[in-house]
Amino acid sequence: MRAVIIQRQGTPVCENVKCVNDWPEPDRENLTAGQVIIRSKATALNHLDLWMGRGLPGMNLSFPRISGSDICGVVESIGADVNQSWLGKKVILNAAVEVETPNQPDSRAVPDALAMIGEHTMGTHCQLVSVPVKQLVEVGDEIDANEAAAFGLSFLTAWKCLITRAELRPAQIVLITGIGGGVAISGLAIAKHLGCRTIVTSRHQWKLDKAKELGADDVVLDDGSTDWSREVRQLTGKRGVDIALDSIGKKTHLYCIKSLARGGTYTTPGCTTGPDAVTDLARIFWNQLKIVGSTMGNMNEFHEVCALFRKGALQPVIDSVYPANEADQAYQRLESGEHFGKVVIDWR
Repeated sequence: MRAVIIQRQGTPVCENVKCVNDWPEPDRENLTAGQVIIRSKATALNHLDLWMGRGLPGMNLSFPRISGSDICGVVESIGADVNQSWLGKKVILNAAVEVETPNQPDSRAVPDALAMIGEHTMGTHCQLVSVPVKQLVEVGDEIDANEAAAFGLSFLTAWKCLITRAELRPAQIVLITGIGGGVAISGLAIAKHLGCRTIVTSRHQWKLDKAKELGADDVVLDDGSTDWSREVRQLTGKRGVDIALDSIGKKTHLYCIKSLARGGTYTTPGCTTGPDAVTDLARIFWNQLKIVGSTMGNMNEFHEVCALFRKGALQPVIDSVYPANEADQAYQRLESGEHFGKVVIDWR
């Protein structure tokens, strides 16, 4: 079958990406219990795809490998224990699979331990993918496959960050850094859906202009050297924001902390510029701020956010679509940082 592979670890990742025609197909005759095989219509890139090519600390990755955590496709084969009704359904995937965590204390709520398809296992950027049926949600035939592929992981991540972890409520003020990335744009859509005021940042004025077209209330240009938290506080009458959604990390963390109102929440699902951020502990305890980490989301959260997608209340933004044989260009587009929205690979 055709598959997009990362041939070896290295930077830039796009130079090691290749579409091949002879990758082994999943074994239809010996599907593991609870597994199905999906024939891909479209898959979408996430920043995780770049980390797979660059390498992650503590992970001994083997190459060549298939990355990818987003897919829209049709269920083509099912395991013996899977209900026949799944055959032929058009579906999208939650790539975050819950795993058992023995010896966890019972006296407190423990977040789900998750294993990622596309990180801990081979991913979705291929014609045929074997995945657990419990991770699927059906989408209607009327929904565009490219949009469906672009929706999953980014919206799930933003939903858990804002709704589950930061407990976002209608009419609050939300700061979102790095508008243009999938999670940031998804966060903007979710905040607007709840009637929140939104402030977004970017290094590029053209991205801020696009964000305004999507409904962002205020925009702040991040020139890389100016403390833009002053501008955020000025925009809010010195009050500050209720929630800061930040996946940039090192370069933006402190400004986010300084932008928060009393009792505000900083929520992060990633740190693309590095994990070793400088913070302000005095501001955190005096203003009773909360810092919450968030990773992907469980199936309950996936069903919640997908329900809004299916009825048209939330929509992804697609930057560009590439055929599978131009996947190296898709990776290059994501790696350049010049995209606004999701980069999609079309397998049809």
